[in-house]
Amino acid sequence: MSNLEDQSLKQRSRQKIEDDLSFIMNCFREVLVSLGEGELAARLPWLDNGNATTELAPDDEGKYIQALSISFQLLNMVEENAAVQYKRRLENQSGTAAIRGSWGETFAQWKDEGHAEAEMAAILPRLRIRPVLTAHPTEAKRVTVLELHRELYLLLVKRENQVWSDTEKEQLRESTKALLERLWRTGEVHLEKPRLEDERENVMHYFTHAFPLALIESDRHLRGTWKAMGLSSEFLNEPEQFPLLEFGSWVGGDRDGHPYVTAEFTESTLKLHRQKALELLQKHLTDLAVNLSMSDVHQPTPQPLVDAIRRGEETLGEAGKEARKRNPQSPYRQFLSHMSIRVENTLQEFDAPEVCYSSPEEMRADLKLLRESLQTIGAQRIARDKLFAVERHLQCFGFHLAKLDIRQNSAFHEKALSQILQAAGFEDYDFAAWDMDKRLTFLEGELQTRRPFLVLGERCGPEADQVLACFQVLRRHVQRYGEEGVGSLIVSMTRDLTDLLVVYLFLREVGLLETSIPVVPLLETIEDLQAGGRILDAFLNHRITKSRLVDNRQEVMLGYSDSSKDGGILASRWNIFQVEQSLSEVAAQHNVELCLFHGRGGTISRGGGKYHRFLDSMPAGSLTGAIKITVQGETIAQQFANRLTSTYNLEMILAGTARQVMKVKDPPKLGSHIADAMDRVAGLAQTSYASLIGHHGFIPFYTKATPIDVLEQSRIGSRPARRTGTRSLNDLRAIPWVFSWNQSRFDLTGWFAVGTAIKQLATEHPNEWKVLQEVATEWPLLFYTLIEVETSLLNSDSEIMQEFADLVPDAEIRDSIMSMLEEDRESGLEQITQLFGKPKEERRVTQLNNIQRRGNVLKNLHQLQLRYLRDWRTAKEVEGTESDTAKSDALLKKLLNITNGVAGGLKSTG
Repeated sequence: MSNLEDQSLKQRSRQKIEDDLSFIMNCFREVLVSLGEGELAARLPWLDNGNATTELAPDDEGKYIQALSISFQLLNMVEENAAVQYKRRLENQSGTAAIRGSWGETFAQWKDEGHAEAEMAAILPRLRIRPVLTAHPTEAKRVTVLELHRELYLLLVKRENQVWSDTEKEQLRESTKALLERLWRTGEVHLEKPRLEDERENVMHYFTHAFPLALIESDRHLRGTWKAMGLSSEFLNEPEQFPLLEFGSWVGGDRDGHPYVTAEFTESTLKLHRQKALELLQKHLTDLAVNLSMSDVHQPTPQPLVDAIRRGEETLGEAGKEARKRNPQSPYRQFLSHMSIRVENTLQEFDAPEVCYSSPEEMRADLKLLRESLQTIGAQRIARDKLFAVERHLQCFGFHLAKLDIRQNSAFHEKALSQILQAAGFEDYDFAAWDMDKRLTFLEGELQTRRPFLVLGERCGPEADQVLACFQVLRRHVQRYGEEGVGSLIVSMTRDLTDLLVVYLFLREVGLLETSIPVVPLLETIEDLQAGGRILDAFLNHRITKSRLVDNRQEVMLGYSDSSKDGGILASRWNIFQVEQSLSEVAAQHNVELCLFHGRGGTISRGGGKYHRFLDSMPAGSLTGAIKITVQGETIAQQFANRLTSTYNLEMILAGTARQVMKVKDPPKLGSHIADAMDRVAGLAQTSYASLIGHHGFIPFYTKATPIDVLEQSRIGSRPARRTGTRSLNDLRAIPWVFSWNQSRFDLTGWFAVGTAIKQLATEHPNEWKVLQEVATEWPLLFYTLIEVETSLLNSDSEIMQEFADLVPDAEIRDSIMSMLEEDRESGLEQITQLFGKPKEERRVTQLNNIQRRGNVLKNLHQLQLRYLRDWRTAKEVEGTESDTAKSDALLKKLLNITNGVAGGLKSTG
């Protein structure tokens, strides 16, 4: 496509945003007017309505905040739909290969590289992708509101139909207004802190409604693209030829600093996952029976199917016979009825195993028999159109729906083990105080035996009781249902081999050591990332690890948030890149397949960014087929709430992983001169970052210049903002750390120290600066990092930053830190422009338009936010009477609503 054609498409997309935004905002205005809110209606953004200039009464300010918050949500929907339509037009005009990161681009690239069809097809079933939903990053919107947003989005999509009559168009408009009125009357944020059950309900919606549909659409698009690229359909006929797309969850399993995730809640979550999985399969079988109406009058029934129906009658007894009577001359329906009975019996947990499915493999065998029977009578098209989706659903969701990971902090485990040792009668029981050599000697000795420390059920301390109760839940679940629904046992802040061996002791304690439930290190700080290769090497050398590997695969999780908080964005990204290389090398030495688990969030400082750029930026050869990626907080709704957007994002993950897997055969090496330049600039950036967070006034500045105190009081997540309640930077979770800087428009977690480091490199090491300039647009890691850092810089706002900084009472601290920030910010914008060789006005047109569209509206919210923040902090200082408390609570509620509005405007909580 020519540059002119591309610009034309983008111009059409911008015009579409304006047209759709005008439509939906006019609907919103009409709703407010009809409800007697004419003053608010006159203040809505993006409308030619004069904008009222009179001051609002204090009682109306809350409504104004809500109106702006809803307006941002509507803008986000409009932009999402415009992006979907832009990709459609681009594909129609230039072919599927024109979509960056898509299957089309991937297949075209492989063909250009000379890869044969069979070689390309062989990659696909090797892919094992697992998005993992988490809820601890703040999701500010209520589940009810998310549902309303989805309905509104579908109405926007309906308006794409060009053949509606005027009457039908008016009906769509009235439906839109009715939904907007419901949204207005519902409210945006939780008035009470959401329970874990609320968060679980939210993610369950995606597992039961969004992802099953997205899987069907994703498979169709993969097959369609394969065909459109002129590739043979024989390679993509059977479910076994497609990538394995699984799903995971942390909601109900992640207990790192989350006191409300009890063993009981974990147990109920595992049971709920299984229940919903079986109910979905029931529905699939029912729908399939409706469609497989073939009569044995018109075609012979294959003998294997006849035999299976007979066995089903004998096994299921009267229920099996009744199923046959209900479906005379319909053998396929008879067989499906038998399958449905077995699924129902499995769901009801009948004691007779012969009338249930003991495993998904048994059901998979029945579906395969059904497929082969259809193929025997020549009904391949029907098998592909109707049966394929059911087979794929079972393949990907099983009887477990989503694998539940269990995460806990290494320091918590230390306390638990100390308590167990004390209860078991050890005199020297303070495991946390032992040095590494003593720990390792003790653990190795203990793991030679199979005897537990304690009598089953013995209590020995809060941490130990919590850990053992959780592991006992896992034991009961595994004994009854198998290991399929249990994900990984993740150890936060893994520093050494001993942090992982401690988990083996817990598994031994409850009789789970012989299982294959993975024990997974989570490398989070810069220091731990640098030690990652050594830790994995020691772990893979351990005899117990070798005996427990499944499919010869070992998982390692990488923490983007804490490494960025620890060393700054540039040091974080470079150290993660390097540890990916070292982990890959260690795994190869042990002949083990490495599965990297990326703990990404919504922003660059937490690993965010577009999936295809993220995957392409990984070291060549570091992906051999399996990958896990967290999908956190508000990004779940942004990426997967709507079917086409969900399908697109799944395609970006699948195709991006496939491209990396293809590179494993002959991975290109990164030049040592490039690595040396990155080592230098990352080191400079880490030093500069340390000078900021080590500044004597940094914590006082941060405490006053951001609304972190509001976030710590928020109702927008069930998890505490701090792990232990200590008021220190180390104890503060990475999510509120990023969220608070974003709310005050500093966004510094995504850019600070980059500008200073690159400028210093240019001055002191110009040859190395030149190296980076030469590869800035060609080396995916550097390009991706610079683009995302620049986005953070563009989203920051120097004027609003200064207004928040003015909340800091100490002028010396305020001026000193602001001087550092502003200098680095200007250097960052300037240096990135120089590295790319083009001004941002030419390169970032869409991003700048998005920022401009939101600018004045966000400033209105920030002005209210600053005023209420001052008033709330003052009220908290004098709080003493019930009246004072009521005033403080009222201000806090307004601040929380503003927080939600700003997050919607920025499309991120961090």
